[in-house]
Amino acid sequence: MAFATTHCVALDGARGHLIDVQADVSNGQAGVVVVGRAGATLREGLDRVRMAIVNSDLKWPAAFRTTILLSPADLPKGGTHFDLAMAVSVLAATGQVEHPQVAGTAFIGELTLAGGLRPAVGVLPMVMAAVSRGVRRVVVPEPQVEEARMVPDVVVIGVRSLAQVVAVLVGDLPPDAPPVASASGIHLVQWRGSDRLDDLDLADLRGMLDEKYAAEVAAAGGHALMLSGAKGCGKTSLAERLPTILPDLTTEESLELTALHSLAGALDPAAGMLTRPPFAAPHHDASKVSIIGGGHGRIHPGEISRAHCGVLFLDEFPLFRSDVIEALRQPLESGDITIARRDESITLPAGGMLVVASNPCPCGNYTANNRTNHCTCPEPVRRRYQGRLSGPIADRIDILRHVRPASPASHDPFQPAESSAAVRERVAAARERQRLRFAGHGWRLNAQIPSPRLKDTWPLADEARRLIDNETYAGRLGARGAVRVQRLAWTVADLRAVRSGRDVPPGPGEVEVALRLRMGRALDARTVRGGEGAA
Repeated sequence: MAFATTHCVALDGARGHLIDVQADVSNGQAGVVVVGRAGATLREGLDRVRMAIVNSDLKWPAAFRTTILLSPADLPKGGTHFDLAMAVSVLAATGQVEHPQVAGTAFIGELTLAGGLRPAVGVLPMVMAAVSRGVRRVVVPEPQVEEARMVPDVVVIGVRSLAQVVAVLVGDLPPDAPPVASASGIHLVQWRGSDRLDDLDLADLRGMLDEKYAAEVAAAGGHALMLSGAKGCGKTSLAERLPTILPDLTTEESLELTALHSLAGALDPAAGMLTRPPFAAPHHDASKVSIIGGGHGRIHPGEISRAHCGVLFLDEFPLFRSDVIEALRQPLESGDITIARRDESITLPAGGMLVVASNPCPCGNYTANNRTNHCTCPEPVRRRYQGRLSGPIADRIDILRHVRPASPASHDPFQPAESSAAVRERVAAARERQRLRFAGHGWRLNAQIPSPRLKDTWPLADEARRLIDNETYAGRLGARGAVRVQRLAWTVADLRAVRSGRDVPPGPGEVEVALRLRMGRALDARTVRGGEGAA
């Protein structure tokens, strides 16, 4: 008997660690032990591995002492996807496959007692991690071949059973095996809600020029947006159309997002790589774990990570639980979310746009105009409702828009509404300008620029800076708000450069527009129609 090494991958949030699965079969007290901080699901996998080997007409070293080490031993490990790697390492240690045949190969998959394979959650990030550590061949369950092939420069072998794995390694003809059941669920009921957003267009909304311009700025720079107004004024309709003005994902963004959905177990392998920005709109009764991420056992990405590079829309924002609202502080500030437990701490991307909508009161009828105000809420109730949005959260939202109900004066019947496609072209061009500006840095959009680099590398002119300082000294703008206004000014400048073809840094006009967007003030007609000046 001898010693052999295969490879698998342990996931730590969105990060993957290449694990050496080493098996030693030697004389001693008969039995099997797994060492190297193996979790409960991994230890119980030993019974699956043993029976899979026996039922595949292969030999299990029952009369010997078998030790399986998962190295590095200091990393916590768990999951059923280690089954295949442990089985192959035992087979290599007992000489049923040769050591060179398993070298440089990662084995991923859960085994059944009959020796068949089951899909694993998170294959894409696992393969990405393995390739980054020099592995150039991976063996995965057959339904997940296309998912693994999304990673370039890797040979992917799809198999149905342990017996087929052994046949591939020794060069024999693979035996027949039942197909592997897909891990993705089957929709038993079809409903319109699953694809109703596909037919939406910005041109559907009449008027709302101020709000549409704010949405365009938010989309171009990746800024957080808050829509406030009476019920029925169009807040939700505008938010649902935001994905239609976002450009397709870049290759890098597409791979990141697809890996996150794979990690969450929500990726349909038949759909291929995700290429469009996602849109998530959880109900206001959603738990903190479902929004932020977490769960029992293996940590799952929440809605905020699954909406990475897209839009997370929280309608009726004040009705969300207070712990959910306050948990948004970190992602709004840094673009990621850290989930800490007693034995582990993982960080997941959360770089999507946050869009929140709220009514001014519980009944949704309050307006500042006495003639149109039909609110029945007592003043203490209204104040308590509005107070659920804490100051630190409001301070982290870049753009505030007070959406007004439609009126005959709010739109021009002779001016056709602009389509989402036309706005998307400008947003894509503005984002391309930012990509070129930030080439070589660790961020892509204006909303992601760190404050020190913003001040040192992309400062404002003195006259433009004085506008921000005046608001700060007057107490209407804090230090965090001043940084966000400067980021907004760069996005406004990028959009104006796209319209005019002139490449100019933000000046007083752009800063004035940014201040109005930040502080909820109305914009003038020239601004929202693409003019150069602000009121």
